[in-house]
Amino acid sequence: MEEIPWFEHDKDDLPLAQQEFAAVLSARASSWPVDPLDTVLLPACHTWFGELLAYLDIGDPERHRGVLTIGAHYDGTTVRADKLHNQTFGRPDAPTEFTFAATGNPTEVAHRTADWFEAVLARPLVRREWLHEGKVYALRYEYADNGRGLSEGFETPLAPPELQARFAAAGVDRGRGRINRAGLGEPDRVVHVRGMKSTP
Repeated sequence: MEEIPWFEHDKDDLPLAQQEFAAVLSARASSWPVDPLDTVLLPACHTWFGELLAYLDIGDPERHRGVLTIGAHYDGTTVRADKLHNQTFGRPDAPTEFTFAATGNPTEVAHRTADWFEAVLARPLVRREWLHEGKVYALRYEYADNGRGLSEGFETPLAPPELQARFAAAGVDRGRGRINRAGLGEPDRVVHVRGMKSTP
């Protein structure tokens, strides 16, 4: 069976500087704890912003769920990277804690970009779960190092009846409002998803 390369691309689609950039990223990514299919490289002609795009979907393999998309826009000399919209792959209007930028020759910039990807992958990502009758009715992905939430989910039919009633009275329900974590109390389980495990 043919092995899928990381940041798979056709060199003929890329100018020389971008070929160099892509080659370094592909080589570095081979040691990352991600599936090659979660790494994507799009030539500038295939992006709406006219720059090469290298992005990575960070997910939870156990639950087959995407958690965060991070990526870098490269114009041949400068990289601008951040958390990306998971459909348009645009950077946010305001910089986030993931923001990174670098300018220089393609190889140098690619290594610095790979360092950035690796630093994000190394952060301790956890899944906090709330259970009722053995089933997860609420979950929240967050970084254990600072508590920053990335995504969450709530299954109303699986929640305890008293919680369903409280949220319904407050007009908060799946698809109609966000569940405030404080309203759930402490999670029943914390699962390490990826990155370095934080020490207690």
